[in-house]
This record gives sequence, C-alpha cells and structure tokens, in this order.
Amino acid sequence: MKNKNPDPARPYIRAFYEHNRLRLWATAALYMLQIPAVLMVSWVLGAVIDAVTALDAARLIRLLWAAAGVAVFLGVAEALYYRALSGWQSRALGQYKSYAFRKLAEKSISAFTKENTGRYLAVLTSDVTVIASDYLQNLFDLIVLPLEFTAILVFLLAYSPAMTGAALALCVLPLLGVTVFSPELGRREKALSDANEGFVGRVRDLLAGFSVIKSFKAEPEAGRIFDGEDRVLEHARSRRLRWRGAMQGAGSSLAVTMQFGMFFIGAYLALRGSITAGTVLIFTNLSGSLIQPVQQIPQLLAQRKAARGLIEKLAAVTEENAARSGEPIEPVLRDAIELQNLSFAYAPGKPVLRDLSLRLEAGKKYALVGASGSGKSTLLSLLMGAYDGYEGHLTVDGREIRRIDPDSLYDLESLIGQSVFLFDDTIRQNITMFRDFPDAAVDSAVSRAGLTALLAQRGGDYRCGENGSGLSGGERQRISIARALLRGTPVLLLDEATAALDSQTAAAVTQAILDLDGLTRLVVTHRLEQAALAQYDRIFVLHGGALAEQGTFQELMERRGYFYSLYTVSNG
Repeated sequence: MKNKNPDPARPYIRAFYEHNRLRLWATAALYMLQIPAVLMVSWVLGAVIDAVTALDAARLIRLLWAAAGVAVFLGVAEALYYRALSGWQSRALGQYKSYAFRKLAEKSISAFTKENTGRYLAVLTSDVTVIASDYLQNLFDLIVLPLEFTAILVFLLAYSPAMTGAALALCVLPLLGVTVFSPELGRREKALSDANEGFVGRVRDLLAGFSVIKSFKAEPEAGRIFDGEDRVLEHARSRRLRWRGAMQGAGSSLAVTMQFGMFFIGAYLALRGSITAGTVLIFTNLSGSLIQPVQQIPQLLAQRKAARGLIEKLAAVTEENAARSGEPIEPVLRDAIELQNLSFAYAPGKPVLRDLSLRLEAGKKYALVGASGSGKSTLLSLLMGAYDGYEGHLTVDGREIRRIDPDSLYDLESLIGQSVFLFDDTIRQNITMFRDFPDAAVDSAVSRAGLTALLAQRGGDYRCGENGSGLSGGERQRISIARALLRGTPVLLLDEATAALDSQTAAAVTQAILDLDGLTRLVVTHRLEQAALAQYDRIFVLHGGALAEQGTFQELMERRGYFYSLYTVSNG
C-alpha cells in the first residue's frame, strides 16, 4: 500500500548522496584505516614495556622502527581522510542547498509576500553548519566506531578473556551517562535554530530600514530591538552549549572511571602473574578506544536526530505555501483578459474589490487610476495569479486564472512595480536575468526601453551596485522595462512604475511604454497628465474598490464625473 504521508525530509537527504556515493565510500574506507593504526599503537606500546622488562635491547630497536612506521602510516591516512571528507561534504552540502533553493524558487510570488525570508536565511546558513558537523561528518563515525569496537574486542580477547570481560562490564557506565542527557539535546538544538531564525529576520529588517532609522533618529530604539533579539539567540546558544558540556563532562568522568578500573584490574592480574605489564598497558590504552564507541554512538545519534530536525524544518519551510498546480496555456493573448463581477477581500467581511467588471483586449493599452487604497495594486496582484480566493470570474481567453499553471501565467504576463530590484551585477545581466539571449534581441529590448544612451556611456558590463545604487531611478526603471521586453510576454502590467521619478523622466518612461507595439498594457498611474492619458484606448477609474467609470480621456472629461474631479485636483 502506498504511503500517504511520505517523509518530507527524504528528498533533501537524498540530495546529499546523488552522484556522490563513490566519494562517500572512499572517505569511509580511508577513515577505517584508523582501526589498524589504533591497534598497532597499543601493540607497540605494550611490546616496548615487555621488552624493557625483559631487558631485550635488540627488540627495543626493532620496535622503534615499527613505531616510526605506524606514525607515518597514521599521518598519511588521516590527511587522506580529511581530503576525501572535504570533497564529499562540499558536494553533499552544495547539492542539498541547491535542491532547497530550487524548491523555494517553485513558490508563487504571493508565497513570499506571506512569509518571513529570515527563515530561509537561517535554514540555508547557520543550520547548514550544524548539519555539516552533526549529520554528515557523524555518518563516518557511525560507520567506523562499531567496526572499531568489534576489532578491539577481538584483539583484546587474544590477550586476556578475563580483562576483556571486565572491560565490557565497565562500558556500561558511560553508556548510562550519555543516555540520560541525549533526549534533551535535540530540543535545545531546535530552540537555537528558531532563535537564530528570529535574529536573522530582525537584523534584515533593521538593515533594510537603515535610512528610516537614521532620519527619525531612532538609533537607540533600533539598538534595543537588536539587543533584545540577540539576547534571545545567545540564551538559546548558551543553553545548548551548557547541555552539551554537561553531557560531555559526564561522559568524560565515566570514561576516566573506566580507565582507572581497567588499570587497577590489570595491575591485580599482573601481580598474580596472569598477564604481563605490557598487556596491562595495552588494555589501559585501548580502554579509551573501546569506550569511545559506547560513549559516542548514543551522543552521535542524538546529534544526528537533532540535525535531521533541521532538515525537516527546511522541508517544511519549502513546502509551506507551495505554488498551486494548474493547466498550462500558450504565452499568447488571442482575445482578452476579462473580469466579471469580481470581488476580493484579504480578510472576511472587508472587501478590497467589489463587483468589478472590465475587459482588456489583446494589443491595446489601458490606464488604471484611482485614489490611494482604491484596489489598483490588488487588481494587478490578482491578474498575476497571486490569490485564488476571489469571487466572480477572472479569465484569460475564457480560462479561469486560478486554474492556470502559474509558470504559464508568468510566460504570458510581466509585472513592473514602483520598486525595481536590481542585482549587484552588470547592466546586461540585470536585463537578461543571467540567461543567454541573442545580441540582437538584447539590443532591441535596450533600444525600445530607451537604454541605448546609458549603455553607450557606461557599457553593458557596468555594475549596477547593490539594488541599483549606481544608477538613477529612471535608469533602473528602464532596465526593468527592457527586462520585461526581452522576455517577450504579450501582457505588460505596470504598478506606479514612474511614481518615484521626476516629471521629465516619468514622462519619458511613460512614453516609451506607450510606444511599444503589439503588447497589451495595463498601467496603474497617479500621474494624471493629458499628454499621456489621451493615448490610452481606455481608462478605468476605481473608487472604493468598485469601477466608478471607464472610457477614453475625452469621454471621461466630458462626463464631468469622478475622474474629472481627480484630474482637476491633480492638476491644480
């Protein structure tokens, strides 16, 4: 029977091992070389003591060469192991983060508006560090430690079954100590991850609002907010560290108790003549290695469980608000986008749009105007498929938009907002969005967006700076237009795209949009200027979430209704 609730973390764990298994087993094999090295070290030490006791100088010389060989072998084996480990772990983490980012990228635009991106920063940075040490690296200890334990037991049995039995009995002590402390470790690891998520989110907000903080002289208040969030994080970190310290302290104390027990039991048997002094040293030396698996495996399993909880957290974050599925459509608007009696509310009983009906015919240009809060931006969000919970109908060539695959919808429509985001990269990369396009297509988009002069002056390799800090507002907007034109979507939506520009630049950008051929354009604007408005095929006027009027600029002015009032107030 098919499992109805598959493990959400499984694909992320699988990402560690894809195309990486050969490195995994090579690393494990190199790590296993420490088993014979540990046994050889103990054998040499025991043999040296017996040689000294027997006054055998010739054997002591031979053991000196053996010791040198063991030291070289151990050093080379460990160097090769860490080299292999770094390669395996680097690829594993790279594939894990890559898979996670692609899952995040599958979300719809609306998903990111509902979520705190600080969560993503935390699970892809600090949590990954914990996963690297407590999940990936621990894997080799869990493979090798049981084998090492078995090999040591066989080795010790050859020397003294009685001492081996005593060693096994004493192994119970550290096992009890670790078992007591392990369950709490996972809870404290999760608490630290949650606290780090909150801290990262708060720091991101404070840095993003730096100019606002400075202009309102709110530095002391911002500092108190930072300090409060940091105290929560450091308290969680301290609690985890204290618990780990207590667990390790208890384990170390019990491990020393075991070693002392082995030494005194061995001394007693040596006094009775049952074993040699060298054998006592071998057992005492190997008791630490024998206890290591017993002491560490429960602790490693607890850490691994806690790290797996972080993987599950990432899986939950990426699955939350996942993009809806739908039917694919061709990136062509043949007839129209149409709203019929559409109503929408973010919260029940508080409608933002009410009984809205309008039609956007293919290839025509439309303006959407209205006072602040009238629902203009919400309407554009609905046209981009951001929300499904509307009443009435919103169709593209007769197909309900909420039943259309979001990727198909993004191939049909492009949205240019008031706030243009640019990457800290070149102008060309910001236009192409890091994809390969023919030079002719890029040049055409640049020309139609009015960027030819900028590229002639600065070149396509000019770096824009963080979020376009090296460019003016008009230049950033033109890059966003060129970006949309290069995609070639037949529908272009603009949400107050010229609001932050000066009048001259805004007029030039608006005219560039109006001059575009073959596109369906819906422009939300607060700039009510006759030269631009007279060029639209139709103007839709929103008031209180409802369609108050529609018509050409001339028709609306002659009607002397709500639009006439807006225009008159806007133009003084």
